[in-house]
Amino acid sequence: MSDIVVETAGKVAVVTLDRPPVNALTIAAYAQIADTFEAIGARDDVHCAIFTAKGTRAFCAGLDLREFLAATPAQDPERAAIVRRTFDAVRHCAIPVIAAVNGPALGAGCVLTSVCDIRIAAPNATFGLPEINVGRCGGGAHMGRHIPQGLLRRMFFTGKPITAEEARRYGFVDDIVPAEELLPAALRLAEVIAEKAPLGLRLGKKALNEIEFMPVEDGYRREQEYSTQLMHTDDAREATRASLEKRAPSFKGR
Repeated sequence: MSDIVVETAGKVAVVTLDRPPVNALTIAAYAQIADTFEAIGARDDVHCAIFTAKGTRAFCAGLDLREFLAATPAQDPERAAIVRRTFDAVRHCAIPVIAAVNGPALGAGCVLTSVCDIRIAAPNATFGLPEINVGRCGGGAHMGRHIPQGLLRRMFFTGKPITAEEARRYGFVDDIVPAEELLPAALRLAEVIAEKAPLGLRLGKKALNEIEFMPVEDGYRREQEYSTQLMHTDDAREATRASLEKRAPSFKGR
């Protein structure tokens, strides 16, 4: 039985993690997430994705500790590679990914939200790196992209999570909505994004990922390269004509 459910709503793919009771991750679940987002990025019928989870107890409580206890040192390199592939698959998914965080996102769950492009949270969502409590460490590289070092180290060394409201104050969470409005709010945003030019979304995300750690001058040069590519596409010309003619554009993805 799959731990991942994928549904399509128009041009939006909704990916739901479903591992009751708290959506803890086995290595098999990690691999399923990676497979799912790699496959979604290769589709030409969806232009935005939502990543959420089943239930109300947790978005994802992190690693399945029972499986962790049974692991042997000989398995570590392969397991670590699968985990890295999973986070990379979400972060580098060819289309924008919105995290709809329905509850606590802890450890690997917190990192999964961090590799999405946008985060919307329910009021009961929390974000934590409790690895220190189970004799591990992790999450710093990904969360350090979003939050100040002082906060990161407090979370890292104490294992204590931050609330959705605190995460919003630091800019990690973009919006907080009532739990019953979480998926509808994410869908509304995804639908707005999905109506943009498909090539613009894909090249735009690629550019943003590539320039994140570049010096400003080099990053802007890279953006210009991608923008120049887009200028000569049919969709760019259609977008310009539609703007001048005050109508909605009709994109073909070329």
